[in-house]
Amino acid sequence: MSLSVKHLLGIKELQTQDIETIFTTADNFKQVLQRPIKKVPALRDTTVANIFFENSTRTRTSFELAEKRLGADVVNFAASSSSVAKGETLIDTVKNILSMKVDMVVMRHSASGAPWFLARHIDASIINAGDGVNEHPTQGLLDAFSMRERIGSLKGKRIAIIGDIMHSRVAMSNIYCLQKLGAEVIVSGPPTLIPKHIASMGVKVEYNVRKALMQCDVANVLRIQLERQHKPLFSSLREYALFYGINKEMLDSLQKDILVLHPGPINRGVEISSDVADGGQSIILNQVENGVAIRMAVIYLLSGNREMPA
Repeated sequence: MSLSVKHLLGIKELQTQDIETIFTTADNFKQVLQRPIKKVPALRDTTVANIFFENSTRTRTSFELAEKRLGADVVNFAASSSSVAKGETLIDTVKNILSMKVDMVVMRHSASGAPWFLARHIDASIINAGDGVNEHPTQGLLDAFSMRERIGSLKGKRIAIIGDIMHSRVAMSNIYCLQKLGAEVIVSGPPTLIPKHIASMGVKVEYNVRKALMQCDVANVLRIQLERQHKPLFSSLREYALFYGINKEMLDSLQKDILVLHPGPINRGVEISSDVADGGQSIILNQVENGVAIRMAVIYLLSGNREMPA
């Protein structure tokens, strides 16, 4: 079992068979995670560095747990408490870490394209944990994996991605992944938060959220990324919740059941209400659980191991 790529820089670079291989491997690791002892010694001779230039809770914790479940040695690096704060460049920082015999780098960076830049200058495998507004490939994989787990093959299914599409790297990875798996993608949200070019990617644009929900089998709800917005793009959070927020009353009015996902962190009462986030149609916690298995699969496959641990 192997991938056609040395790095996981984005879903766009993956072949459909790569995605299926990751899913099959993640299925096996989910079984490992149900055992009393949730570890396999697959990467006991491997060192992984988690290099995060942006804040993260779920992704960083999920990667670290995945690495430790595989038996790898883990080095955690935060830019805010490193020599980056003194002016050290990205390449110098990573080269210094690699000189300590690190085999793989998991990196999050605020600049779109940073993992690609790094991949041209170092030999270690790189996993993109989110770069600017470009991609977040493991999130796209775990979202699609979670959908498939509940509704089977995604071929021909309609998936709505709702919210701040313009500033979301999760949206881009979801679109690439879902399309490679044969799903139809609908994006919905305020016109000011949907890129003008998005229809050229083969997705349907629907500004009316209720109409988007009526057409879909699954809704993946995204938060508003205020930290990436340099000017007001809608009048208020209250107005956003009123016209674009997903609540139980809206879901009940559809007269059909749809799955609801959210990559987190959740702004309760804004893009999604608590009764939806915690309700029976939500698989948000399943996404978190599946994140560890997907990241175990990606790390394992990129490590060069060819035998699945028992």
